[in-house]
Amino acid sequence: MKRLIIPVIALSFLLLGFLAGAQAAAKAYQFTGTVKTVDAGTLTVEKSASQIWNFETSKDTKGTPKVGDKVTVYYKMVATEIEAKAASTKTSTTKKK
Repeated sequence: MKRLIIPVIALSFLLLGFLAGAQAAAKAYQFTGTVKTVDAGTLTVEKSASQIWNFETSKDTKGTPKVGDKVTVYYKMVATEIEAKAASTKTSTTKKK
């Protein structure tokens, strides 16, 4: 019985770590403003003249806003592709007098 306690505790901590990581990845944000356009798959919301955001919608998006409605859009930031390039290493050449 004592042999089983340590692996069960370790497995519990591992499971809690995964759950905490999943919770952090699912962070949601919100943007409130007036609907300017509603197209198939796109929603444009204006908070002010300098803040106009476009949101992509899908068949799973809840709600059907109309132009002129004041809405709060709940969204998550998800990367779909990452292109990385190596950082350039610049060396400065200075002349000593």
